[in-house]
This record gives sequence, structure tokens and C-alpha cells, in this order.
Amino acid sequence: MVQIGYTMMTEQAGPRDLVEHVVGAEAAGFDFSVTSDHYFPWLDSQGHAPHAWTVLGAAAHATSRIPLMTYVTCPTMRYHPALVAQKAATLQLLSEGRFRLGLGAGENLNEHVIGGGWPPADVRHEMLGEAVGIIRALFEGGYVNHHGRHYDVESAKLWDLPEQAPPIGIAVSGEQSCELAGRLADCVIATEPKPGLLDAFEHYGGAGKPRIGQLPVCYDTDRDAAVRRAHDQFRWFGSGWKVNSELPGPASFEAATSFVRPEDVAESIPCGDDVSDFVAAVRPYAEAGFTEIALVQVGGDSQPAYLDWARTTLLPALREAF
Repeated sequence: MVQIGYTMMTEQAGPRDLVEHVVGAEAAGFDFSVTSDHYFPWLDSQGHAPHAWTVLGAAAHATSRIPLMTYVTCPTMRYHPALVAQKAATLQLLSEGRFRLGLGAGENLNEHVIGGGWPPADVRHEMLGEAVGIIRALFEGGYVNHHGRHYDVESAKLWDLPEQAPPIGIAVSGEQSCELAGRLADCVIATEPKPGLLDAFEHYGGAGKPRIGQLPVCYDTDRDAAVRRAHDQFRWFGSGWKVNSELPGPASFEAATSFVRPEDVAESIPCGDDVSDFVAAVRPYAEAGFTEIALVQVGGDSQPAYLDWARTTLLPALREAF
């Protein structure tokens, strides 16, 4: 059975609302939750970017069942990997073992704020691999000293360690990241239902490990309103990660998507309240081999209505189909 997840999208809601939403997702019966980790929204119209780890700490306290996951944190620039390890261990304790650490090579949108420039993809993946090694070493306990190509760690130790370290997921979009994930990750993360990604992940060592996908949806009883909202806030999604990882700010995404029409967005994001459209959108992920699929409801203000509909209509339909 495919598990269906809920996305706390930090780009479209404030911190208190995000916690309320994941409490609602737990009550609605979602199998797990994921949380984006941004310094900027993709577009100004989304309007938010609270600190994801603070939100996750509050969510861990406010919920009791639903698993939590970063989707994803970049442990290479804004955050030093030693600090990511400390945050992840703490959150695993707060959530009583419900946390998974999703990692990725990051986006210029969020990492440019520290003023360190934006390295090419192969360097970013090299940095990510080194960061994962540091995080895993700290999860093992004891003092860690590391002097690598990209990072130094001097006598670091995690004083509050959970009995079970958080599983580590790595986001993939191509061959290089799949090799990294297959070799280093406990699960794989992707936002496109490309079977080739999962095949490459398996080839490099990921056989039998969980595969977590994500896709946007836009529920509304007024389909035209749903299409307008999806276009207003999510028209960047179709650009793909090779583009999305490079652009430096919301103004760049605004310019890059200026010719995207509402009908273009509606072709790739299910909009309205016809549950068969939502089932059809999930199907390619299930058929590609994803074991978990996190849905992103577009629009912060629309979450309460979406969660109620998900409880009564969407989740039962998805569980019957998959």
C-alpha cells in the first residue's frame, strides 16, 4: 500500500498556522508529513518563509502519531552539517522517534543569503556527500574531528542522542544525485515520477529502501478559483529542478514564469474537487515505484477546507486505488 503524506509548505503559511495544519493532517489520517526548509518563498504571492526547524519542534510537541520529515534541508551552506546533526538528533528526541532527516544539494534561492556564492552542481553534490559523512559520524556518538575539502569539525559531540538515529533521505534529480543517494541514504526523495531515477537509485545501492515522492494539488469547490490560485502561487513548479535550483530570488521566478498560463498549470496540477483527477495525478508516482507520496495543497488559507475534504473523500479514494 502506498502511504499518503501531507506537506507543511513553509513558503505559504506562517509558523502557527503550519503547526495547526499538521495537527489537522494527523487528525485527518495522513500517514506522514514533510516540511520544506526555505529562507525565501518561490514567489512573492506565497508570502512566507518561517524557520522550518522551529516549526518542526512545535509540531513534534503538538502531534503524537504523524511522522515528520525535512523535505529537504540543505546541510552545506546556510547550515553547517554539525549543526544539522544536532538539530536532527534533538527533533528525533522531541518527536519520540518520528523524525526523518531529508537532505538535498539546495537551491540558490535559499542559500545565497550567506554570501558564499553558488557552486556548480557537481561541487554541491561533493559538499553534500561530505556533509552526510559528518552527520552520520556525529549520530554514532563520541567526539568527531574532521578536516575535509569543504568542512572542518573540531571536537564536536552530540550530548543528547536518541536511541535510534533519524533515517537520512537524499533528494535526487539526475544520475549524480542518484549515485549519492544509493550509496549514502536510507531513503530517496524526488519530486518527479521518473522511473529512471528510482532505477538509478536501486543500481547504486538503494534496492528495498523507501522512495518518497511529492506533488502539488489544489482543492477547491470552485475549480476556476483553484486554477487561479495554483497559477498565482505554483506556476514555478513545472520549470524542473535544473532551473529551480539556480534562480536567486522570487523576482527571478516571477520573470521565468511570466509566460506560463493558468491553463498550463491546470494541465499538471489537479484543480477543483473531482477526486478522480487527484487519483490520476498520484497514479504515475505509484506506478513508478514510489512507496510514499506527499501531497502539497496550494494556498495557505485553503488548508482547513482541504484537510476536511481529504479526511472524507480524498484519502479513502487514494487508499482504495493504491
